Amino acid sequence: MPLHFSPDEMRSRRAQAAQALLDKNLEGLLVFKQESMYYLTGYDSFGFSMFQCLYVDADGNTTLLTRLPDLRQARYTSDIADIRLWHDVEGVNPGHCLREMLADKGCKNKKLGIELQSYGLTAFNWRLVEQALDGFCTLENASRLVDVLRSVKSPQEVLYARRAAELADQALDQAIRRARPGAFEGDILAAMQGAVFKGGGDYAGNEFIIGSGPAALLVRYFTGRRHLNDNDQLTVEFAGAYRRYHAAMMRTIIVGHAHAQHVEMHQVCVDALNAAMEAVKPGNAMGAVYDAHARVMDDAGYFAHRMRACGYGMGAVYNPLWVDPPMFYEGNPLLMQAGNIFFLHMILANSDSGRAMTLGHTVLVTQTGCEPLSRASLQLVANLQE
Repeated sequence: MPLHFSPDEMRSRRAQAAQALLDKNLEGLLVFKQESMYYLTGYDSFGFSMFQCLYVDADGNTTLLTRLPDLRQARYTSDIADIRLWHDVEGVNPGHCLREMLADKGCKNKKLGIELQSYGLTAFNWRLVEQALDGFCTLENASRLVDVLRSVKSPQEVLYARRAAELADQALDQAIRRARPGAFEGDILAAMQGAVFKGGGDYAGNEFIIGSGPAALLVRYFTGRRHLNDNDQLTVEFAGAYRRYHAAMMRTIIVGHAHAQHVEMHQVCVDALNAAMEAVKPGNAMGAVYDAHARVMDDAGYFAHRMRACGYGMGAVYNPLWVDPPMFYEGNPLLMQAGNIFFLHMILANSDSGRAMTLGHTVLVTQTGCEPLSRASLQLVANLQE
């Protein structure tokens, strides 16, 4: 059983979840987030794309309802002892299967929390659950209950995040090495992802983002590849992933000679990133980090070219995104804590000139401030023409 944490740590996590249920006057929790399942039990699967639910009672005991393809997956990767199955048969209603499991666990007339904000619970399946449990028990939205516990990383989790950051550094090394005139974006991606795999890492929670030329201004993955020109710009946003823990990075690499505007935009990104890092400390609101980055960019005249967020949480996450909320946005009152891990990204996309510049890395919140997990330099990578 490849659990990546000690039995004591797993028991402690479930004990904390049980205490959180007690604090909210809940008698159990219906878990639909794969991230929560992994955190509480070690269960590691993409089976959440189908209907499955982990039930956690007020004592921290767990029962999983899933499909047959994930039975052995759960036995192999998790410490869940009680696994129930629902089968793909025409007319089956997994909501009814869930009710039967909960009845067997003595949940009738109880007040249960439920993770409604989850990719593991589509609107279609939610209606099945809602109808099946109507009159059986009371449900209360508890989508953030486990997320709050997950946001403060244990020493072992920090070690995994550090390893993810090492893999991200190695992936960036590959991108810089291959960003030459005539280089094919597909070869760059292959080398970056290969560095992560060779280091024992995982697929990231979403695709590595790459764009050159006009597409360097984009911040989403899209299909289609091109070769780099003699003078070009290449934006990569990616993450090292290890034991599902992520450390994201972002860079715009200049192929050929940097334009003066690229140089200026890069310096603005450096100053904004440093200002944001100064604001990342325990007890500070996340909105203060956004304000610090925005102030630098706006004072430099780049309000129209910046984003309206500058980063977000990092953790053990699954598809479709490595984003692990909360985010740094204007007015966010959430206070940061030691043990939080965040990705800070500074993004400038000037559609008027067609030039892009980005800079970002992952940081750990310490007792007094924050520590970058990456070794990569913040200097502009340019003038790579051979």
